[in-house]
Amino acid sequence: MIRHIVLFTAKNPEDIDRVYNGLKALEGIKGNWSLSVTRNNKIDQIANDVDIVVYGEFPDEAALQSYKNDPVYANTIEIVRPLRDKRIAVDIPA
Repeated sequence: MIRHIVLFTAKNPEDIDRVYNGLKALEGIKGNWSLSVTRNNKIDQIANDVDIVVYGEFPDEAALQSYKNDPVYANTIEIVRPLRDKRIAVDIPA
């Protein structure tokens, strides 16, 4: 199993809702995985730079690639990329 975790920051605080709503569409991609898009509660005492987190659990690399090949994923990139500042992604074994 692969845990796919992506952290996003918006260029402008006014765009956080637009980035969140754009990413939320990813939850509609059907497949044999789980995926959630959430806002960062920003309660950490040291760093609260991240605005939105995409967290997915995929059974294997083929499933992760299938998710990334979906047209909804491509559409999300078009919406979110111009609004985001940072995107940090990690794929780790579960």
